[in-house]
Amino acid sequence: MDVQKKHTKLDIKDLVTAGIFSAIYFVVNFLVMISGGIHPIIWIFMPAIIALLSGVIFMLMTAKLQKFGVVFIMGMITGLIYFLTGQFTVVMLISFALACGIAEIIRKVSNYQSFKGNLLAYAFFSLGMTGSPLPLWLFGDSFLKAIKENGMPKEYVTSLEMIISSEVLVAMFVSTFVLALIGGWIGKGMLHKHFIKAGVV
Repeated sequence: MDVQKKHTKLDIKDLVTAGIFSAIYFVVNFLVMISGGIHPIIWIFMPAIIALLSGVIFMLMTAKLQKFGVVFIMGMITGLIYFLTGQFTVVMLISFALACGIAEIIRKVSNYQSFKGNLLAYAFFSLGMTGSPLPLWLFGDSFLKAIKENGMPKEYVTSLEMIISSEVLVAMFVSTFVLALIGGWIGKGMLHKHFIKAGVV
């Protein structure tokens, strides 16, 4: 069998499988996003929380689909749903496109089967969600004014203003990357303990 062809060509079944994993990933996203209404700090560190919780989803998908493009599908489906429902700005589409592009390159270079390669790919993929809170720093007061006009409580916006700083921005990126690595390790453990033994992978 042509290994390169196997690793690069997606068929209809693969697209359906990638779509299912993307839907599961989005559900996790959505639940964490809703909890962000409790306090602004949850919204800012939402990418890190999602990264920790979604490791098993990503690792299972990449174990089943050792082909180019599946990570990009997952990221862009998530970004497009959020964008089309008016939840987030185009920044999220851009961040996911960049993050997924890097993740796909890492998987390809590591021949798709390397755990370390998939783990590193997941860490970069998870950075795609930083496009959600990132406009707070990119657009500053204009973004805060816009979300206030769109109905976000004044107290919530005021709390955001107090939290935003360069230190918090760095912490958001670092925590997302680190917790993605931890989430990926957890995902690997669950993969071997449950899914491989059950014959799912």
